[in-house]
Amino acid sequence: MQRIEQSASADLMIDRSVCAVIVTYHPSLEMLAAIPLVLQQVQGLVVVDNGSSSSELTLLRAANESASFTLIENGENLGIAEALNQGVRWAQSRGFSWVVLFDQDSKITDGFIGNMFARWNSHPLRERIGSLHPLHTDPETGVAEIIERRAKDGGPVIAITSGALMPIWIFDKIGMFASEYFVDEVDAEYSFRIRAAGYLLADSPQAVLLHKVGHPRKASLFGFSFTPTHHSALRRYYMTRNRVVLYKKYLPIFPRWVLQAMHVSLKDTVKSLIGEEDRGSKFRSVLLGTWDGLIGRMGKREMR
Repeated sequence: MQRIEQSASADLMIDRSVCAVIVTYHPSLEMLAAIPLVLQQVQGLVVVDNGSSSSELTLLRAANESASFTLIENGENLGIAEALNQGVRWAQSRGFSWVVLFDQDSKITDGFIGNMFARWNSHPLRERIGSLHPLHTDPETGVAEIIERRAKDGGPVIAITSGALMPIWIFDKIGMFASEYFVDEVDAEYSFRIRAAGYLLADSPQAVLLHKVGHPRKASLFGFSFTPTHHSALRRYYMTRNRVVLYKKYLPIFPRWVLQAMHVSLKDTVKSLIGEEDRGSKFRSVLLGTWDGLIGRMGKREMR
């Protein structure tokens, strides 16, 4: 494993050994073609596959042979949180000091890691940063994500996990990702946990990650236009359930932030129920997710 050290200041040396973690679930050929772009900027890569088909695994194994990375095959979908944890633990066991996390819908850009570290170097409270996040840009429209909620320190209140550069020590301090969430709101839960422990989130607007959330398509009602994300009914279940659990846990700690998140979530849910297909199934998923969240039923859920 190659290690790169660069001076951050006259008295601070940063160990820049970075392991990338990519979680796959039925990966596309485009995603496989982007793996060498990641390898060019990091010192290690582990791909964690969550139960892709045999043909898809054949392609992953072929990519592994040509690009030389570690492939973990779960054989079934263990959820995004547990897959991330597997990747982080692998990086810990190999002595890496940093992890950068990606999902298969993201694509790294030139100079990404260098720009992330440049931002870390310049941050006045860098030793308190538990997670550093890039600028997420839609690959089709070129429109960049707007971070509406920021803390007094200037960093985002909640940030997307994909593209996050994180020091390994944060997992020793506050634990791993919440595997019981399975999928959805894993990033929000960890963001709140970082801040609850007294650490910070920061962003690096010069580091661009091409990233698309869901399958947004414009809709209109009574002359008003809006853009639902068109997640599946199953995803609507997890989104609803995990939001309820998340808000119950952190409302006493961050009341203003949680109330703001609840408002955004409510609008998102309403848009999905009036502007998307299969509204009946999604409405049932929202009701079931709300109930399971209230009673604390977590983990993977089989939907009938």
